[in-house]
Amino acid sequence: MPHLTIQASPNVNITHEESLLKALNQALWQSGHFGKPTDIKARILPINTFLVGIEDDQQQRGFIYAHLKLMAGREVEVRNQLAKLLVTTIENQLGAQQTGRTVLQIAVEVEEISDIYHKKILGS
Repeated sequence: MPHLTIQASPNVNITHEESLLKALNQALWQSGHFGKPTDIKARILPINTFLVGIEDDQQQRGFIYAHLKLMAGREVEVRNQLAKLLVTTIENQLGAQQTGRTVLQIAVEVEEISDIYHKKILGS
């Protein structure tokens, strides 16, 4: 834990997805809130179909939604700090890549997972 899932509308320009994930994982690690770097897992899920608003001209608007799932027990201030950190990191990584044709909205949700959570690591 944590698990970070990124979704981006297809009109958002992400030139190198792995670099974005690496920057996000690095930012989370440097926050000091996690035990070891390999605890942090991130992925990008593609969105093929999306709609912003109700009019065709509103499709110039794109979005990135980051969903960070954490084990329960962190203070609200810590969760808020992590959300802001992810927004800033995404902005720094992608802001210059946007050509001006897309208005980019960045949203981050930080959620505690259920107390019922199991994991097992196979291999060494």
